[in-house]
Amino acid sequence: MNLLPVLAQPATDDACCGPAGQPALGAEEAKHHALVFKALADPNRLRLLSIIKASSTGATCVCDLTDPLDLSQPTVSHHLKILVEAGLLHREKRGTWAYFSLAPGALDDVAGLLAKL
Repeated sequence: MNLLPVLAQPATDDACCGPAGQPALGAEEAKHHALVFKALADPNRLRLLSIIKASSTGATCVCDLTDPLDLSQPTVSHHLKILVEAGLLHREKRGTWAYFSLAPGALDDVAGLLAKL
């Protein structure tokens, strides 16, 4: 039977690792970013962001978002609400319709966070 060699035990004064640093994100900041990433974790929401970003006018009516996604208007509105609450979209009421546009700097903020991690 082959036995593994016994390694010398480190002295008790030697630490195996350096002390852990402070977290780069505070608790509230981490909570906010988790909300954003949760909003981005749905394929339909990613598609909504893509459609709205590609809009030539910079804003898209909710009525124009149902057909491309093949989803009902209430379902699209639900996804849009989550994106607004996460700070990724801006909602503007025009008459009876709601128009959505990208929140200024929101996608840059997400990219910056990923680069910072």
